[in-house]
Amino acid sequence: MSITSLSYAAPAASAPLAPFTINRRDLRPKDVSIDILYCGVCHSDVHQARDEWGGSKFPLVPGHEIVGRIAAVGPDVKGFKVGDTVGVGCMVDSCRSCAACQEGVEQYCEKGFTGTYNGKDRHDGSTTYGGYSNHIVVDEAFVLRVSDKLPLDAVAPLLCAGITTYSPLRFWKVGPGDKVGVVGLGGLGHMAVKIANAMGAHVVLFTTSPSKVADAIRLGAKEAVISNDKKAMSAHANSFDFIIDCVSAPHDLNAYMVLLKREGTMTLVGVPDKPPTIEMAPLVFKRRHLAGSLIGGVAETQEMLDFCAEHDIVSDVEVIDIKQINEAYDRMVKSDVKYRFVIDLATLKAA
Repeated sequence: MSITSLSYAAPAASAPLAPFTINRRDLRPKDVSIDILYCGVCHSDVHQARDEWGGSKFPLVPGHEIVGRIAAVGPDVKGFKVGDTVGVGCMVDSCRSCAACQEGVEQYCEKGFTGTYNGKDRHDGSTTYGGYSNHIVVDEAFVLRVSDKLPLDAVAPLLCAGITTYSPLRFWKVGPGDKVGVVGLGGLGHMAVKIANAMGAHVVLFTTSPSKVADAIRLGAKEAVISNDKKAMSAHANSFDFIIDCVSAPHDLNAYMVLLKREGTMTLVGVPDKPPTIEMAPLVFKRRHLAGSLIGGVAETQEMLDFCAEHDIVSDVEVIDIKQINEAYDRMVKSDVKYRFVIDLATLKAA
């Protein structure tokens, strides 16, 4: 039988999040039922709850950085058992048959992956509801194993911020001896610094905020550069193997392109709401690359979780009561968090 779950939902784009009751589906043969312990708060939650990207379906229950424990399993589940500590990220399904899915990069599913929330269930057409809830039901193919070695509240943001930065660093084979730039020290950027450092790279953080320099060094950067200081920037010209740009606000990409070595790559993981103007000469005359990257597939996300467990990497978090979620959204828009909010779902109780 279906399970009644407590949650917080955005009833409309202009309305604050509020308590909402949902019915999670009956277990399908390969489903696992998860009691949610923690859920990270991603900036994309704000965008979708406020319909800033368009296409939001209300009521909308956000949350795709989920850590919990399995409460029940379907009859055909092979990989998990009751009591396992698990995670759920940005996807809960994909077509599973296109070239991307067959190659294990479900995030690029040619028919579109099913989002953990604000998505459309491929079986019954219902709208998916996310992790601002005490319970979720997910096909085991999109469930990740989580090590109990690390604090689970700080693990939650790895399911989005962690994999969003790990995937491009891994794809472009960042490793010892590489000089890697990280643009922006926010929810994504602070994870990029930690992960690139653990991969053995010489990490340089670019920020417009002098107040973040000390934090950058604490997190693993060897240097921090104030990006509006032209002299400091020019000192790094033609020296980077790889730059990961984690900024979602409009900014000048050309200032960073000239910092790349010949054939170096800059990858964008943020999506500014206005298209940038790109100068062609720095690309053409040094065969530099400008690329983009989106989360990771299931196998790569598991690899990331294992890597972080091995290297004791978690997100820097501020744990909140779910009743603080609207305040947290306002603070996050102002960049007033170091560096990720995480909801303790034990605070979600019946009204």
